[in-house]
Amino acid sequence: MPIGVPKVPFRLPGEEDAVRVDVYNRLYRERLLFSGQQVDDEIANQLIGIMMYLNGEDQGKDMYLYANSPGGAVLAGTSAYDAMQFVVPDVHTICMGLAASMGSSISAGGEITRRIALPHARVMIHQPASSYYDGQAGECVMEAEEASKLRDCTTKVYAQRTGKPLWVISEDMERDVFLSAEEAQGYGVADLVALENDSSCGFTTR
Repeated sequence: MPIGVPKVPFRLPGEEDAVRVDVYNRLYRERLLFSGQQVDDEIANQLIGIMMYLNGEDQGKDMYLYANSPGGAVLAGTSAYDAMQFVVPDVHTICMGLAASMGSSISAGGEITRRIALPHARVMIHQPASSYYDGQAGECVMEAEEASKLRDCTTKVYAQRTGKPLWVISEDMERDVFLSAEEAQGYGVADLVALENDSSCGFTTR
């Protein structure tokens, strides 16, 4: 039986009594964000809205984004990535499970030196795919041109975040490239690999 979204007690500022809120809303108050499913417009807009709110609330406190996503829509993922660069606080990213396709772009979009991969995390990069399968020839050509522009944009993002030359990223994106946590660190889409629990930050890194 599904457990649903657990509720936990939380006392709102200015209130005397605690109320029960779902665990994600409670964690958002601690500036912990989650990208834990396929990226679409709704999920991207939720992430952007939370980041904008937290940015306005306190620009001196960092945010922490946990990424475990199979990917999704390129434009939706890019909008979330851009929001991460726009907000004033640093956005730490913690890659857990699988960060694939646009999920890996979001994971790589964290503040450089503050992108963590958990020990058994997997990262996958590849070129954007078009969803246009049926239509007139002219429309297919336009779709191909737009897909090419999105590919160039994504390639530049990975090059910027990893420090690798554009041609290396472009060649690697021709196919699905799966990386372990250590390989992701070596490739430049993660900066640190978590080792074990630590009382100060939840884990130690190498």
